Amino acid sequence: MQENLENLNNPDNLDSIDSPGELFLILVEVMKRLRSEEGCIWDREQTHDSIKRNLVEEAYEAVDSIEEKDYQDLKEELGDILLQVVFHSRIAADYDEFDIDDVLRTIIKKLVRRHPHVFSGRAVGSSDEVLANWEDIKKEERKNKSKKNDSMFSNIPRILPALHFAYEIQNRASRLGFDWEGPGGVVEKIKEEVTELEIEIRSRDKDRISDEIGDILFTIVNLSRHTDIDSEKSLKDTCKKFITRFDYMEKYAEENGLDFKNLSLAEKDNLWEIAKRNI
Repeated sequence: MQENLENLNNPDNLDSIDSPGELFLILVEVMKRLRSEEGCIWDREQTHDSIKRNLVEEAYEAVDSIEEKDYQDLKEELGDILLQVVFHSRIAADYDEFDIDDVLRTIIKKLVRRHPHVFSGRAVGSSDEVLANWEDIKKEERKNKSKKNDSMFSNIPRILPALHFAYEIQNRASRLGFDWEGPGGVVEKIKEEVTELEIEIRSRDKDRISDEIGDILFTIVNLSRHTDIDSEKSLKDTCKKFITRFDYMEKYAEENGLDFKNLSLAEKDNLWEIAKRNI
């Protein structure tokens, strides 16, 4: 490995290495060098806080590659995520907090601990039973943590997009049997929430209106979950569709000598219908 590190001025040499373990160790050493006094000034200046957004952004870019089915791009994006793991681990090591070995040890132990049906011979009959066991194990883990917060929702990242956050909350509650029996009941609940929203709109109380809109969104996420639809992707796809149609409207208006901005709402609605027929 030392020879490979010394020849990094020609990264193509890495193509001859077919050991994931060796490649990973080279990545760890590359980051160590970048953070050293002989390395990169920018890399050396970074902290957990200064690069925390990068971790989120890289994850979103990887998800975007998956949605676009661009697997060559996904290969690169997963590398960027792995870089963030190694980067944060190196920063932690520089401050004697933990190192990459601790990270690897921790995740391996967690995987083994949370899969007793694989590593300890516990019998399970279905995926639902696996998930139920998973929640029981996580609850026991929370009791042993210094924060002493044994809520099943305590480790859902608050930085998640709201729709995804709602999904995770509902999904965990469902594992303990608190859930609708099917989509029909959720649809009725949506109708009920819309009626309540209409009442609050007449009251003009913004806080209560906000509460009711939140209830509707939360219930819609429930419906998407029961129909096996990713609400985050569904909304994003609708946003993309809206952008495409709106761009079509503006282009259509320009090509026909119309001042789009000054058209009446009825005229814009007519252009929208044209866009819908064509896109």
